[in-house]
Amino acid sequence: MKRMARKTIDANDGFTLVEVMIVLAIVAILAAVALPSYQDYLRRGKRAEARAGLLQASQWLERVATAGGVYPSRDSAFPASLTTVPSTAYVIDFKTKGKEGSGYTLSAIPQGGQTSDTCGTFTLDESGLRGLQDPTASPALIAECWNR
Repeated sequence: MKRMARKTIDANDGFTLVEVMIVLAIVAILAAVALPSYQDYLRRGKRAEARAGLLQASQWLERVATAGGVYPSRDSAFPASLTTVPSTAYVIDFKTKGKEGSGYTLSAIPQGGQTSDTCGTFTLDESGLRGLQDPTASPALIAECWNR
């Protein structure tokens, strides 16, 4: 029979403090790089939710206008389910144009942590014109916010 060699535990086995500190420094650097990217990813997801909410509200308004001949007034029964997005990061606001219901403007207003987003408030009108509430927003920023 062969004897199996036994490993003895020596007092020098394990990690030194320097090795542990190096690993912690590497983890901290990785976290510092990954966290902003993750936060940007979350913001983009909430933007997509705002755009979807605006399009859904626009479709509802178009259906009502098709059935009634005019866009509904602000005081009419705009469904409560269309006034916010599921994450509550945006609130959908509805304003009519003209007294006879000739048009509308929908706005997705950021809430909470989304207020620091560079895109700000999204807008959509009856002609399908997509924009941002900021009048100084460049066409490139509008395209980036609406397409990404």
